[in-house]
Amino acid sequence: MDKPTRIEPRTLKGFRDYLPETMIPRERLIETARRIYRSYGFAPIDTPALEYLEILTGKGSDETDKQLYKFEDHGGRMVGMRFDLTVPLARFVAQHINDLGTPFKRYHIATVWRGENTQRGRYREFMQCDFDTIGTLALSADIETTLVIHDLMRAIGFDDFTIRINNRMVLNGLLDRLGLADKATAVLRSLDKLGKIGPDKVIAELVEAAGLANEQATQVVKLAALEGTNDDILRQLGPLVAGSPRGEEGVAKLAELVRTVNAVGVSNDCVKIDVGIARGLDYYTGTIYETFLGKLPAIGSVCSGGRYDNLAGLYTSQQLPGIGASLGLDRLLAAMEELGILEKVATPAPVFIPFFAEDRLSDYLQLAARLRKAGIGCEVYPECKRLGNQLKHADRRGFRVAIVAGGDEFAAGNVQVKTLATAESVTVPLDDPAGTLIATIRSILAS
Repeated sequence: MDKPTRIEPRTLKGFRDYLPETMIPRERLIETARRIYRSYGFAPIDTPALEYLEILTGKGSDETDKQLYKFEDHGGRMVGMRFDLTVPLARFVAQHINDLGTPFKRYHIATVWRGENTQRGRYREFMQCDFDTIGTLALSADIETTLVIHDLMRAIGFDDFTIRINNRMVLNGLLDRLGLADKATAVLRSLDKLGKIGPDKVIAELVEAAGLANEQATQVVKLAALEGTNDDILRQLGPLVAGSPRGEEGVAKLAELVRTVNAVGVSNDCVKIDVGIARGLDYYTGTIYETFLGKLPAIGSVCSGGRYDNLAGLYTSQQLPGIGASLGLDRLLAAMEELGILEKVATPAPVFIPFFAEDRLSDYLQLAARLRKAGIGCEVYPECKRLGNQLKHADRRGFRVAIVAGGDEFAAGNVQVKTLATAESVTVPLDDPAGTLIATIRSILAS
């Protein structure tokens, strides 16, 4: 009988498996994002991975339409896999807003798919950690979005980062003055490439693809390339948008946002006006955000978003303006790995209990249950083997503490608490009313 042909185990281009040493810090980031979002009152929701194709197309850009994973399902319906969490949110609130009420604050942590070219830190399947406020035009929501991004980056452990902010009204105001309002979409998409391809190539693209005169393209890029402190940029923006009510309003909102977050304690080192930030998606209408790591700016923005006041209008006549941002989880993980700040562990439990006294399995399991009841994760090795081999396994997996006890230790009522990183051990009583064992383990884990 012929042997069956083996299938080569492999993953699709742009997709990846997550081993425990990657998945553990990934889950920790998700838990951190969830904690920060909840602290501001954002509530969790979920939506289907598949939407009717008409829900998704034409909501991002021509580029995202090309990147959509779309197909005809078994019922003959044309469907697509969500490319972000904002478009499904617009559909969601239009469908459920009468039950939700406004303002509605939600967070959504889920997988999205885009058939784009893969690059460092960017995959075709990735997770977004979104938070949004729906149903208010108040600038306080824009300000709070900035504060959430700031607190999130701090909670993850970053001190050196910059939240770059802009306002689409500023850019549109300049285009109004130049008589280019009808070409805003093409201009903004070209400007979004400024940091990637540089001013000369953006000017050339504005001329060739958007149809601007060379002088017009130069003025647009000049605005986008303004530099200096936040106050310097605000002073320069005034004359450039003077006469455009939309542009003047955008500058005023930028000024108030910066002034307020400064008053709350966020420094200008963390929040920086950058008129070159355009965000390529068509649905943004006001404040926009991109967050860069000071030590690794080349990896791109790790938390982006903005205000989108008209998106839900495609599904309902009710005005449902929104603003929010998304943490790029996988890109941030790639950055942390490159910076060498990811802890290399392959187990979520910090404590290891080797099993080397064959007739003491119930004692090991009772000890483990006691630690777990105290809130300390632990793992008991499943087979009775030589202690040295088990400790090598524990060290390789990234356990921090081993509780070593054989027949003699159990008989004497003592155990050894071994710090695996230093190989130092301390003998403590197994059953001490003062809780010496638990206190010793907690002290090691806290160091």
